[in-house]
Amino acid sequence: MEHQFTRIAVKIGSNVLTRKDGTLDVTRMSALTDQIAGLHKAGIEVILISSGAVASGRSEVKTNKKLDSVDQRQLFSAVGQAKLINRYYELFREHGIAVGQVLTTKENFGTRRHYLNQKNCMSVMLENKVIPIVNENDTISVSELMFTDNDELSGLIASMMNAQALIILSNIDGIYNGVPSDPSASVIREIDRGKDLSNYIQTSKSSFGRGGMLTKTNIARKVADEGITVIIANGKRDDILTNLINHPDTTLCTRFLPSEQPVSSIKKWIAHSEGFAKGEIHINEQATQVLTSDKAVSILPIGITRVEGEFEKDDIVRIIDNQGNAIGVGKVNCTSRQVIEALGKHGKKAVVHYDYLYLE
Repeated sequence: MEHQFTRIAVKIGSNVLTRKDGTLDVTRMSALTDQIAGLHKAGIEVILISSGAVASGRSEVKTNKKLDSVDQRQLFSAVGQAKLINRYYELFREHGIAVGQVLTTKENFGTRRHYLNQKNCMSVMLENKVIPIVNENDTISVSELMFTDNDELSGLIASMMNAQALIILSNIDGIYNGVPSDPSASVIREIDRGKDLSNYIQTSKSSFGRGGMLTKTNIARKVADEGITVIIANGKRDDILTNLINHPDTTLCTRFLPSEQPVSSIKKWIAHSEGFAKGEIHINEQATQVLTSDKAVSILPIGITRVEGEFEKDDIVRIIDNQGNAIGVGKVNCTSRQVIEALGKHGKKAVVHYDYLYLE
């Protein structure tokens, strides 16, 4: 059968791989590995973003004293990550498939050079039929610099690697049009651009994961806007991945429909770089109007009213309109000092060129 996707990113949440007692569910992990191996053999490139290191380490280490949550997370994930990747290695080896570990942190996406290094590393793996298994490096990521959770990381990876689909496996069948436990609520099967979901989303977190449904939908939106299909489905259902690929119309899930307009790779990077913004550029009303029209325009010093924070050339900055609203992010062409010197002047070069500007 002809598959609609040739490269997908699959994110397996901690709540899929974790049993009620907080330990790793090896049976589930094995079943998902079998399905990924099947897709791999059918010619689909798979990038796997897997949680589960903390659950994997929890049963290995008996701690002498009560640890705070960061210490506990670092300890369990350091031990558990080794165990987790080893288990994947063994499971995939039974199918004759090699895997490679990619541990990353938020800062690795912050500069274009690090971003391209990561992209290259995973491209080489895929070219050589190796499945990349990606996780956040929890041992060195401390809370404020962490990804919201692996959903955010999976969105970045899918975007960076030009995947055609991102499949987020959780312990829920999709986005419901009410409270999932309410018998009258049902799964919204398709979500088009611009559909307001705020009435439906429950803000409660899943028990083991850091990211609730709100995080998932925000990330799904952004990734779908970049032309990538995003699917949220239940990873605890048997053969879920195989069915999503082979029987997409009859498999229960929520599908975010992708934008028709592809986004350039540099804009993709900038779109996901908001967390690394070094400062702000405030623009006047005229500049705001031109930017929010359909014209392709750059930000010139004449339209800038003030600068917040210090930044260097090539840093990411937030763009703030004349009402004080954040309207996007961009990569600057010069330092904050140079911008201040050129403020309001005609005939100066663009501070943020259109090609390096992402408007929300």
